[in-house]
Amino acid sequence: MLAISVKNLVKIYSGGVIALNGINLAVEEGSSHAILGPNGAGKTTLIRILTTQIKPTRGEAKVFGFDVVNQGNKVRELIGYVPQEMSLWSDLTGYENMLIYSKIYGIDSSKRGSIIEELLDFMDLREAANRLVKTYSGGMIRRLEIAIAMMPRPRLLILDEPTIGLDPRARRIVWERLQAYKKERGATIFFATHYMDEADKYADMVSLIDRGKIVAEGAPSNLKKLIESDRIILKITGNAEDAKKLLLEYSSSIIISNNGEITLAVKDPATILPIIIEKLYSRGFVVLEAKIVEATLDDVFIKLTGRSIGEEEKGTISEVMSVRRAIIRGG
Repeated sequence: MLAISVKNLVKIYSGGVIALNGINLAVEEGSSHAILGPNGAGKTTLIRILTTQIKPTRGEAKVFGFDVVNQGNKVRELIGYVPQEMSLWSDLTGYENMLIYSKIYGIDSSKRGSIIEELLDFMDLREAANRLVKTYSGGMIRRLEIAIAMMPRPRLLILDEPTIGLDPRARRIVWERLQAYKKERGATIFFATHYMDEADKYADMVSLIDRGKIVAEGAPSNLKKLIESDRIILKITGNAEDAKKLLLEYSSSIIISNNGEITLAVKDPATILPIIIEKLYSRGFVVLEAKIVEATLDDVFIKLTGRSIGEEEKGTISEVMSVRRAIIRGG
């Protein structure tokens, strides 16, 4: 069964802003699926529709076969959701936050304590359970929000930028816990991100989204095959232009940067690099530094769209605020 099925999904906000423009998406049950794209690409709008917060303008979206518009109650029983915005009461303790949400989820009073304790242990928050949330680090806050989303034992976890603003160590801890939950429960994880490395490392499948459309989809390794080469970057002594002439037989794409670095696009850098170094030394050049840079999902995105995932969507403040207000009110 598909965990998520989306067909020809369109969302047009009041004012004519097109957030989604014919999205088609299939997320396999038990998989980890990332939707990767720059800010403003439509990721949050898609997630708000899948979590039944707003309605699409046209098209169809189903979660485990249940329509998000007509069977929203069934959908909400099957999902856990972590929004991009903070969803905790900072003047309450971690335990108190979990207790409130356990009541919201309708968890039987006889089971609340054991479920809370189990998840505090699972997310390594036991020692901080009785501290006020406003004393937590960013990583601890995110782990608590994820623990809360796990309370009803969802078959599908939907996360909007799950590690935004966290340092690398905190991001790694969050993903260790998410992967453990996926493995133990056979759950599906669907997450939106603009972190290329996160999608590359933790997603079985990646959908690249730009301006409300999915422009490519596949396993990270397969997507990167759309880029025909990796890169070798060299720092050398001597004239870079002369070195470039020697290296043309190994690459038809050689760029010399303003600081004198030489970048070669090659298909098999691990094999070619020693040959290049030997060739340069034989002609009197000294290689000061050499590194291999593998193709990234951002390279794929640039090839398909002409811009980087890290680039902000251009628009006026009034346009941005209009979309945000529309999302909040379900427009």
